[in-house]
Amino acid sequence: MTVHNLYLFDRNGVCLHYNEWHRKKQAGIPKEEEYKLMKEGFLAFQTSRYKLHYYETPTGIKVVMNTDLGVGPIRDVLHHIYSALYVELVVKNPLCPLGQTVQSELFRSRLDSYVRSLPFFSARAG
Repeated sequence: MTVHNLYLFDRNGVCLHYNEWHRKKQAGIPKEEEYKLMKEGFLAFQTSRYKLHYYETPTGIKVVMNTDLGVGPIRDVLHHIYSALYVELVVKNPLCPLGQTVQSELFRSRLDSYVRSLPFFSARAG
């Protein structure tokens, strides 16, 4: 099992952060076009190759993680990414302007460490 990638979107569908771990194939479209696919919103879906996990906060921030099919429900993981990482390291940081791409290296490194520590993250995938 593994994590392929993660997106953070604001309430307007603007991508605030994107990270890849074990993404084997690209969408074949520019990243900006790929981000627009999230603007309409949905709950979750699964294909024959991956599972998309979706969490939306009351403020409209959307956390989206793509994993392989063996990963079960991860609402608690997505909530932790939002509340313990995004809110604490970005929203509460006066040096991080809200509504723009996250530039915080501390956020990026803590997010990477957290995702790599998940029991379903496999360093051998890919």
